[in-house]
Amino acid sequence: MKPAQTDTAPTQGHAANRVLSVDAMGGDKGPATVVAGLSKFLSAEPHARAILHGPKAELDPLVAKHGITGRVAIHDAADVVKMTDKPSHVLRNGKTTSMWSAIEAVRSHEAAVAISCGNTGALMAMSMLRLRKAEGVNRPAIACLWPSRNPAGFNVMLDAGADIRADQDDLLTYALMGASYARNGLDIARPRVGLLNVGTEEHKGRAELKVAHELIANAAILGDFDYVGFIEGGDLPSTKVDVIVTDGFTGNVALKTGEGTANLISELLRGALMTNPWSMFGALLARGSLRALRKRIDPRRVNGGVFLGLTQTVIKSHGSADETGVAAALHLAYRLAQSGFSDKLAARVASAASLAQDAGQDNETGSLNTKAGK
Repeated sequence: MKPAQTDTAPTQGHAANRVLSVDAMGGDKGPATVVAGLSKFLSAEPHARAILHGPKAELDPLVAKHGITGRVAIHDAADVVKMTDKPSHVLRNGKTTSMWSAIEAVRSHEAAVAISCGNTGALMAMSMLRLRKAEGVNRPAIACLWPSRNPAGFNVMLDAGADIRADQDDLLTYALMGASYARNGLDIARPRVGLLNVGTEEHKGRAELKVAHELIANAAILGDFDYVGFIEGGDLPSTKVDVIVTDGFTGNVALKTGEGTANLISELLRGALMTNPWSMFGALLARGSLRALRKRIDPRRVNGGVFLGLTQTVIKSHGSADETGVAAALHLAYRLAQSGFSDKLAARVASAASLAQDAGQDNETGSLNTKAGK
């Protein structure tokens, strides 16, 4: 077995690691909101810089309005990827779009991370075409942050919808990529990884889950993480795990269900507190606690799905993000850029490929030995 590579070593600073590539177009609220979020981010990060992509005539006055002209370079891109555009169409006709321009800046190493509020399918397809998959990755994944009771406040879940399928080797790769993300994005030295299933018993689940269960367990030592085994849906916000591994279909359904449930609870709570004068008075007395709760569950704080498994880092912001949400995605991008995340993740993926290959050889040898009566 090849020795595992590490993503725990410090990285040398590089000028490009301070530069983010931002697609100003494609969001539901328009470029004004993206520039406002960028301004908010830059005010908190004095050493950061950005390349902003979109129509220069439209972006120049917005950047000047926020007083960030000296820290933002504008790359003129006339066209925009619409939310209704099919990825195949974008790949054929999208070279003049702001999304393509944002990815190209990362590809040419002008910037460390690309961020876009635009069409998710188009962004993934374009990123795979221009940045390529990392060696050993069959299917990239989208990692999202799930609010939890852990000290970090969040758990990492992947895949959140990049690909609805995942075999045992993909799930092993997701485990190593997710652990690397938790280590570099949430400062968890030794992440705990769990595999999402319909039960925690080892006999439950599809065949590929059972094989992945063994592969991930065998990879834990070399991957610098702890494997807690199978977990259930109720464990997603728990303190039992830091990284949740699943296929894109299950992960996306879980994510959308969680968002819908959170919105429902918020609406019901708001309605209950406005029922009568007594409840309104109680809400007034508890406004400090309610404000803290609202901040804790505010989805804008966890805005930004990270595309894992590419040679460089791309982050998808919610299309409906306001300036606070955009700033949160930019803070996440800057943190990953400063940690040298792309190179560290590539090291873990290389380890995953080696581990999967070795496990396959071991399984084949075991099968031959069984047939031979050994």
